[in-house]
Amino acid sequence: MKAYQHILAAGLLGAATLAQAQVDQVKVWAAACANCHGTNGHAQPGMEALAGKDKDEMLQKLLDFKNGRKPATLMHQLAKGYTDDELRAISAYFAAQKKQ
Repeated sequence: MKAYQHILAAGLLGAATLAQAQVDQVKVWAAACANCHGTNGHAQPGMEALAGKDKDEMLQKLLDFKNGRKPATLMHQLAKGYTDDELRAISAYFAAQKKQ
């Protein structure tokens, strides 16, 4: 294998590892939602399920909680702990989950 092929292979491996780490980070953030919204957004009856919901609507709700535009007992405090980009990633994660 030539030197440039080794460099290319190492770069691809590094990119794959970074992508996996990013996916795992989103799962960590989403796990914080499980107490109320269930694992992977599959909530128990009486709680709001997040799996398969529209990501843009979910993001807007989260941003409204964060900025105090939507009243809440808990969500406004939780949403403040994330950046807008993190909330965007969390919304995309739950939107990608299959509804039950």
